[in-house]
Amino acid sequence: MQPQVLIVGAGPTGLVLALALEKQGIPFRLIDQRSGPGEASRAMVVHARTLEFYQQFGIADSFVQRGIPMHTGQIMKNGKLKGTINFGDFGEEISPYPYVLSLPQDEHEALLIEHLDSKGIHVEWNTELVSLQEENEGVHAITTRQGIEEKQAYAYVCGCDGAHSTVRKEMGLEFPGGTYEQMFFVADVGSKEPVTNVTMNFFEEGFCLVFPIRTSGQVRLIGLIPPKILNQGIPANLEPLIPYVERNTGVHISQVNWYSTYKSHHRVCEHFRKGRVFIAGDAAHVHSPVGGQGMNTGIGDAVNLGWKLAAVLLDKADAGVLDSYETERIAFARTLVATTDRLFQSLVGGGIMTSLVQDMVIPHIVPLLLDVPPIRKMAFERLSQTQIRYRDSMLSSGASGSVHGGDRLPWIQTAHGDNFEPLQSVDWQLHVYGQASQSLRQLSETTGIPLHEMGWTPSMKAAGMHPDSAFLVRPDGYVALAEPHQDTGAIQAYLDRFHIAPFTHEKS
Repeated sequence: MQPQVLIVGAGPTGLVLALALEKQGIPFRLIDQRSGPGEASRAMVVHARTLEFYQQFGIADSFVQRGIPMHTGQIMKNGKLKGTINFGDFGEEISPYPYVLSLPQDEHEALLIEHLDSKGIHVEWNTELVSLQEENEGVHAITTRQGIEEKQAYAYVCGCDGAHSTVRKEMGLEFPGGTYEQMFFVADVGSKEPVTNVTMNFFEEGFCLVFPIRTSGQVRLIGLIPPKILNQGIPANLEPLIPYVERNTGVHISQVNWYSTYKSHHRVCEHFRKGRVFIAGDAAHVHSPVGGQGMNTGIGDAVNLGWKLAAVLLDKADAGVLDSYETERIAFARTLVATTDRLFQSLVGGGIMTSLVQDMVIPHIVPLLLDVPPIRKMAFERLSQTQIRYRDSMLSSGASGSVHGGDRLPWIQTAHGDNFEPLQSVDWQLHVYGQASQSLRQLSETTGIPLHEMGWTPSMKAAGMHPDSAFLVRPDGYVALAEPHQDTGAIQAYLDRFHIAPFTHEKS
């Protein structure tokens, strides 16, 4: 079958976009100029919202089994323990994944590729995008593999090809921002003694994060190269850094599996779409590694874009819904870049502020604050990306209680499971928290949109819901329309406005 979408880049963003399109039966092509998956990856954290998306795709369990839930984090200063942050299950009652999961990006990618392979879908490695040209009702792309050029037309092209994106450059878009002066290193090493805790090590020359890796018993190191070493040139291998790492982290290195260096950037593209061409992930936004947000944000882009492309291609939604991708994702990207930039500068910028943050705020004040339930809840929601919402989106309407159109559907445990179980259809659906009216049942039958009736429980009130409220839920688990009185006219008007039909429903 002729591919309708070209995905350029097979990192986590491109792979998840492929999963989203495959879920709806959209034929696509997934290419990457590399010879295979990367090994020198630096993303280590998988947040709850990503795992919730993976639960929808039926693959979350394999990631949880492969990773390590981060229950505690140690803060060290000059080799001495200064404090412990108790994460535990600090997102209880917020998400079915109430923790931060530590899992290296290379293993993360391997799991995604394995799942795609099981569906008969394979990445075309060593395949490079040369140029793009939008013409009439499609995009003509020239790719090359082993010196052989190929020209093919696609309905849409998606650039998931990283910070140096060819797709973005072909779109002629600016990528404003800057580059941090600090040089980072990342390495996968063996340790003579077992390492069980995630540790944040601060010292005079900078910092180094230490992550244990479950599957190999190895340790992932991410840190700053100290100026004294950097002044002699960027180290070609880890050897010059080993004494520095061992002295400051307590990790005694027995072997080095791989090592790489990189600089971090803070940039957001001016647009995420131009005609039939889209960008996502690092091609659209890059920022400091504070909070482990980068990879998770790209995955969120992919899920957001994937169902919309599929709906339009299958004539299950008006093409105008694609306009919502940029408006929904760019606002969060801009806020994230600004926030992580401030945090990064406070951590490594030097001066009194950095000393205060390293000596007092992180080891002493943060652990105390995380023991306060409302602050703990707020911290989890922000870190986990469960707080992301699209209230200003063209696709968001209505409010019931504290739940608005554009909000992530609150996670509720019910008498027979939870309200996230139906989301595994990755399709439109109606939820009622209480009792559904006969007219709403009739609407469900005529439109083909499944109705899920959840018996009212006190936990629903705690989540800000009102009894008998109805919610039209998008395929990505966000509330499209919140309707406090089950007004079927309002729901039908919403469906008509965007020509919405569920993926599983054949139009007559």
